[in-house]
Amino acid sequence: MLAIDARTVARRGRCNSRPLVAQNDLPRPPAHKSTRRNALRRHQNSICAKSTGKNGLVIYQSDHYGRLFPDCTRRWAFDLQRKPNMRLAALPLLLAPLFIAPLASAATNLSVCTEASPEGFDVVQYNSLTTTNASADVLMNRLVDYDATAGKLVPSLADSWEVSPDGLVYTFKLHPDVKFHRTEYFTPSRTLTAEDVRFSFERMLDPANPWHKIAQSGFPHAQSLQLPTLVKKIDALDPLTVRFTLDHADSTFLAALSMGFASIYPAEYADKLLKAGTPEKLNSQPIGTGPFVFVRFQKDAVVRYKANPDYFAGKPAVDNLIFAITPDANVRLQKLHRDECQIALSPKPLDVGEAEKDPALKVEKTPAFMTAFVAINSQHPPLDKPEVRQAINLAFDKGSYLKAVFEGTAEAANGIYPPNTWSYAKDLPGYPQDIAKAKTLLERAGLKNGFKTTIWTRPTGSLLNPNPNLGAQLLQADLAKVGIQAEIRVIEWGELIRRAKAGEHDLLFMGWAGDNGDPDNFLTPQFSCAAVKSGTNFARYCDPALDKLISAGKTTSEQGVRSKLYQQAQAQIQQQALSLLLAHPTAFALARKNINGYQVSPFGRQDFSRVSVKP
Repeated sequence: MLAIDARTVARRGRCNSRPLVAQNDLPRPPAHKSTRRNALRRHQNSICAKSTGKNGLVIYQSDHYGRLFPDCTRRWAFDLQRKPNMRLAALPLLLAPLFIAPLASAATNLSVCTEASPEGFDVVQYNSLTTTNASADVLMNRLVDYDATAGKLVPSLADSWEVSPDGLVYTFKLHPDVKFHRTEYFTPSRTLTAEDVRFSFERMLDPANPWHKIAQSGFPHAQSLQLPTLVKKIDALDPLTVRFTLDHADSTFLAALSMGFASIYPAEYADKLLKAGTPEKLNSQPIGTGPFVFVRFQKDAVVRYKANPDYFAGKPAVDNLIFAITPDANVRLQKLHRDECQIALSPKPLDVGEAEKDPALKVEKTPAFMTAFVAINSQHPPLDKPEVRQAINLAFDKGSYLKAVFEGTAEAANGIYPPNTWSYAKDLPGYPQDIAKAKTLLERAGLKNGFKTTIWTRPTGSLLNPNPNLGAQLLQADLAKVGIQAEIRVIEWGELIRRAKAGEHDLLFMGWAGDNGDPDNFLTPQFSCAAVKSGTNFARYCDPALDKLISAGKTTSEQGVRSKLYQQAQAQIQQQALSLLLAHPTAFALARKNINGYQVSPFGRQDFSRVSVKP
């Protein structure tokens, strides 16, 4: 909170401060301009009157960008100049400061510059990190979490769990007295129970569930992981005990429950929406148990949250969390310099070097559990021929690409797994650039004169694709050397994901981030036959032999056996050239020096519940 005397107001007129009065506290303006102007003027006078007492104090307020509103300070200064008695009335403040009334401390805001809008807030419908960050990471919780530092699963909404000797039954004991968010659109009447867990999963798994068909985007993660055929039934044994019975043993099941799509929703809220005939609001007015409560969303502008005072793990240190949606990485850095954002996500590699020179900024980084690649749609001729896919790989100069796009901050990818995966096949041969061999393969495929295709990319950069336009141009130029004429199509991120899941692309710049530390997370969701239907298999490749390898790796808990099976799967994917593998990047985030408690996740997830801002 900022308080100054009336003479300072008259002299300065304006001052920047953190918000004291929320935007939704402003009266809704009437439609007519003159009426609206008068209403806002009356509200300004009211604000100034309420904020100014006998001591002449003025309390400022601002919007989420730090701009003052309403503009009562300049107006009040003008009144002071016209009314000398008011100036005299302010004089006692200078003479008797001990009479100033104590003021409440200002709210603490954390503004995070992000690169894109979320597709929605019902995270089960989507598979992009942007959406997971804006929903599951701040609003929701899951039964278990994966601790990347310790490399193991840890309790979250479930305090403990037991697994039957045959691996078919998982029983979870829930944390007691976990409260759902209270908002202007929903007031819960009870705390979290096993019924909420059952609802959250059954709507994804049971086609007869009334919520199953409401998800317009389907359930890509649940479907690609084959959960509908894996989970036989879910029982709420008592309010705090829930049991999952599986059709067959699956060593990846528990790890899958830590993923964003496995977030728990309130069944009571869902029932209310269904009865009101507004089920779509689950995607636009979310309710969860997480550290922050949803306030409002303006597409391509901002997402606002407030701290959850009832959070079972303890109220966050910041009062308000703001996602300032800023697609341009250069603008994100500028906002960080100006303290309009305190954290900037997905910086360009060049920006990282610049930030390291600024004493007011710091760089957070970690090796990312991710792989950047160009998906090759094996259902689109002539890309259905292995020789053509191999030729595309051989035509590409990966070294030049990494230097130009990642500027030395990423490791070349020869396989789908990041090197820090426990079943990583380190001896896989890569595809070094060989123009002559690429031409030979095309001729063998009956394409001596090449062919036409398209390259899809996003308009703005991300961790897995820092410079989309440059990367696409480099690929286009290399393909031209072997006679492949590629047209670049820049498509807005949300549309690109939707159309790519439908299999409309030819060559697609994409990336995959592991969610839970299990190597299967790079296989089943990307290369299984089930994932073709769910849309996350961007290679559109279905091979029963590969499916058998992937499934076999999940039926045993013996890590050595799983590693051998997964290395065979990696070799087959490499030989088939199902994608043009690019890079394993370093995950970066930039922050102000006064930010404490923030860490970069190797999975691209975000945790702001422990972040604090020094004054």
